[in-house]
Amino acid sequence: MKIGLISFGGPAASIALMEQEVVGKRRWLSREHFLDLMAVTNLVPGPNAVEMASHIGFVHAGWPGLLAGGASFILPGFLASLALGWLYVRFGNLPQTDALFYGINPAVVGIILVATYRLGRAAIQDWPALVLFLLCFTASMLGINEVLLLLIAGAAGAWIYARPRLSGKLRVLLVTGGSWAGLSAALPAWLDHRLVKLALFSLKVGSLLFGSGMVLFAFIQRDVVERFGWLTQRQLVDAIAVGQMTPGPVLSSATFIGYVVAGLPGALIATCGVFLPSFVIIALIGPWMSHLRRSAVAQAFLRGVNAAVVALILSVALALLRAAVVDIPTALIAAGSTLILWRFQPETFWLVLAGALVGLARYFILRGF
Repeated sequence: MKIGLISFGGPAASIALMEQEVVGKRRWLSREHFLDLMAVTNLVPGPNAVEMASHIGFVHAGWPGLLAGGASFILPGFLASLALGWLYVRFGNLPQTDALFYGINPAVVGIILVATYRLGRAAIQDWPALVLFLLCFTASMLGINEVLLLLIAGAAGAWIYARPRLSGKLRVLLVTGGSWAGLSAALPAWLDHRLVKLALFSLKVGSLLFGSGMVLFAFIQRDVVERFGWLTQRQLVDAIAVGQMTPGPVLSSATFIGYVVAGLPGALIATCGVFLPSFVIIALIGPWMSHLRRSAVAQAFLRGVNAAVVALILSVALALLRAAVVDIPTALIAAGSTLILWRFQPETFWLVLAGALVGLARYFILRGF
């Protein structure tokens, strides 16, 4: 809970704090064991920091530790996002609130652009990865289902980088991807209840999230904004801002989104749905950790998925850019936050706060005139 309360800046910051606490300070794990946990959480879907917290709890205190570690890490971000969701729904139409998000939203665009660059630099290191990225980006802009893109890219990566070991696994991956894509496309036709749709959408995201928590917003863009029409493009940008303002996992934005869509029940369902797969995955992969760590097929699959992840985040960034950058001041805020984050690497919380202050200052100056 302490780490969930003080960690800002995404999973890298949270995992660094975990290393300080459980390896350096408390000596619950050796550094080698901690690195093995990091490697495995990178190879499976789900938010890495939540999975690390759950896995550390499992190693230290068994099944109760798994639940205590993961749930306590999530709790501060959940409560903060829930409070912001309540304030947003209650006061979202006040001029001061609009002024806050006037400055926050372009700062968030800068954060996403820098994250895309850094993820891309790590993920796209050869020509096959570049080709996969370009194909996935084109397909995303054309509206191809993002679940199918992720899994086909992973299967292509496994085929390219680990072909001799692949055998029949490619068919399994393609069938899985097709099944998820089919369920996602058919969902509005056979289930009309908003809470049920929200639960299944959240479970889908939690089960298929690779590479970065920001992939969440690619799913939201396609399903919640475009398919279901529950949020506007502006509200999606606001939800991303909440994810940067609150501590703990970026996926706490799901709590905010659930509250905006369906109140407190929506917040609880979205939170449980998006994080539940992490607990299940960690419970299942414990005995297979060493195998996954050494699996060439798993490593190759992840290389393909990462190229698709960068493509999806970039396509969302471009859509959000159009919604957040509406005039010269917002363009300057976006450019400034991009340059500051790229050059000095401050915690994203401070950029979001600076954007909010700029927005408020502009509001009071204009009102004074």
